[in-house]
Amino acid sequence: MVLMREGHTFDPDKGSLQAFLIGVARNHVLRRLRRERFYVSLDENPINPREGKPDTVAGPLDSLSRNEAIESVRKSILTLPERYREVVVLCELQELSYVEAASILGCAVGTVRSRLHRARVLLIEKLRPVDEADEVEGAEVKPARCFA
Repeated sequence: MVLMREGHTFDPDKGSLQAFLIGVARNHVLRRLRRERFYVSLDENPINPREGKPDTVAGPLDSLSRNEAIESVRKSILTLPERYREVVVLCELQELSYVEAASILGCAVGTVRSRLHRARVLLIEKLRPVDEADEVEGAEVKPARCFA
């Protein structure tokens, strides 16, 4: 509808039509999120990529583990600062190129790359198991022994 009503705002020199429409959708979603503090949960029924239909082979324990992992990743992504969260959603979840993401966000390609790198580092830190994180933080540096 935006393209029909405000088609004059699209400039093909600035980027592709897809990038323009995703940018419009992004702005609408951000406005709605600010208004309603609403989030969409991830799909409960995974799709088997080979068959194109829901994957029903997993047992209850596998399903529970998968759901816990998805929830953990979702919460970690939501805790990222907005500038990092946006590039993760666009590049990793929507599988857009860096150029398309830069066009949508209105920034340089290098900025998208650096934000995505920083976002990945933050996610790795957030998703690291607690016991492993404690070991890394509490590890003592032992002096090397010399053998003469």
